[in-house]
Amino acid sequence: MRPIFLVAAMFILLTLIMPNASFGQWIDFTSKTDFFYVNLPSQPNVRDIMYKTQYGIMLPGHVYSVDQGASHYSVTVVDYADAQKIHTARAEQCKKAGGEGDECGSPWAGDVQGAIVHASWQFIQRNAKVTDYEWANTDQIGGHRLQLLNPDGSRTFAAIHMHGTRLYILEGTVPRGAPAPGLFQQSLMFIDEEGKPIRYRGIYTTGYSEAWKFPAPPPPRAR
Repeated sequence: MRPIFLVAAMFILLTLIMPNASFGQWIDFTSKTDFFYVNLPSQPNVRDIMYKTQYGIMLPGHVYSVDQGASHYSVTVVDYADAQKIHTARAEQCKKAGGEGDECGSPWAGDVQGAIVHASWQFIQRNAKVTDYEWANTDQIGGHRLQLLNPDGSRTFAAIHMHGTRLYILEGTVPRGAPAPGLFQQSLMFIDEEGKPIRYRGIYTTGYSEAWKFPAPPPPRAR
């Protein structure tokens, strides 16, 4: 079932369960900078960040966030496009400084391939109980999903995907007793340069190809 239909069905269900809730304020948000679409309670605040990867390099990104009462929604997008260049430069500098062997290796491929795992690990290390952790896909784009129970009884729902050179981390936290943030999480879509939604015929797994080209060529698109 397409995400837009899931969102519509969940909206109707939540309206029946919580008739006094203010769902009409939710908006359709599209980032043409980071190539994604998502449903949010209001226009997000956008800020620039530098993200530390598993192997310690810093990469640029953006955080799109909305706070609504005790609920929090955010989409963090990190661009790994320069990961190989940065790691290669660091390895060369190591050799110039007299290093050798594995000490001056370039782990860029592992940094890219393990980006989703590394982001998932950041959630697992929190002071919270992981109640669900599974592989999932959005329009055939593979990723991880987690659910956490926080000490105050609130719940955090996370979805992590990588498409092209970008890592996407969705996080929705709702207070104790509130419905899961399905309107937010299920609405995620990836878009192309023309703003058209992307869906593949087979599973898309990001990474590098046999020719060490990053990102690897994607499978054929269904749309």
